[in-house]
Amino acid sequence: MKSENFETIAIRTQTERSLHKEHSSPIYLTSSYKFDDAEEMRALFANEKEGNVYSRYSNPNTSEFIDKMCLLEGAEDGFATATGMAAIFTTFGAFLKNGDHIVSSRSVFGSTHQLLTNVFSKWGITFDYADLDKPQDWEGLIKPNTKMIFVETPSNPGIDIIDLEFLGDLAKKHNLLLVVDNCFATPYLQQPIKFGAHISIHSATKYIDGQGRVLGGIILGTKELIAEVVGFARHSGPALSPFSAWILSKSLETLAIRMDRHCGNALKVAEYLEKHPKIKLVKYPFLPSHPQYKIAKKQMKQGGGIVTIVVEGGVEGASKFMDSLKMFSISANLADTRSIATHPATSTHSKLTEEQRNEVGIEQGSIRLSIGLEHINDILADIDQALA
Repeated sequence: MKSENFETIAIRTQTERSLHKEHSSPIYLTSSYKFDDAEEMRALFANEKEGNVYSRYSNPNTSEFIDKMCLLEGAEDGFATATGMAAIFTTFGAFLKNGDHIVSSRSVFGSTHQLLTNVFSKWGITFDYADLDKPQDWEGLIKPNTKMIFVETPSNPGIDIIDLEFLGDLAKKHNLLLVVDNCFATPYLQQPIKFGAHISIHSATKYIDGQGRVLGGIILGTKELIAEVVGFARHSGPALSPFSAWILSKSLETLAIRMDRHCGNALKVAEYLEKHPKIKLVKYPFLPSHPQYKIAKKQMKQGGGIVTIVVEGGVEGASKFMDSLKMFSISANLADTRSIATHPATSTHSKLTEEQRNEVGIEQGSIRLSIGLEHINDILADIDQALA
């Protein structure tokens, strides 16, 4: 039975059962595969026949994970990588060459910033940053050698939003590749491809796993574009392991129900903190006070599980608050079942200069709260006692 419902697709999409008739997909821990004869080996390596050749190329577990994500994201094909950053690096490496130019949102993950400034600059690839809250400036940054628009929305950690439909139209007008990091939203809340994106990227380490167990990433798009990704990735080797793919595919079965709880808890936390006298600023996409609230409501199903706040007292105030938390974990990760507090200025975005952090709204008192699945009363009680 075919279904168009997210939850059913995530649960019922599965590799073909073996002769053992297993109910849950097994883990295929094999590095290589046996061919029936020399002709089959030749045909597989010549891409004249579909099948598994080597687990750096494909594996039943990674194939199942990719198939699910394609259906959930509205993509034709995909490639799974060992980490989220491997997905971003592979996408840049597959489509960019010496002399190309990128227009990127200024609000990007710290490691993405390092790739743009310190790695791809050595390859002769240049970039310009644009602000998510100033869409009128984006077109002016496009040059004759611009090849790609890259954006995070919602951004990390500022939770800024940009109109994906606007970017899709802009990319189409200038014949550019639009790449969207959809990690914070997940395909349950947002499908960038429906708004004109060509590639959607995830750090599957985050909400796709959602339980802090494995690393992973995925690149999703058209068959034609993913063929270029596969051509690059097969030789550079960023492949996802079968074990991690198995976990991530199983995790997708509970993504919808987890995201409903993450989003419900996060909205209540944001509403509570917005009224708290010790909080300078609260950013959450589904708060009416968010600058891009109307855009978030247009392109997202719910607001996500991340709330970013600014406390009084700078880094000292932030440290005091975080050290006073009793249930929240202090970690650089996010999107876990457990609630997590992170100080971006001294961790995930510490390699940025003070000026660069200020440009994307990361103050010394900024704290990224990844709201978990605990009971909302316990989450609020921990925040309240820490602020007190």
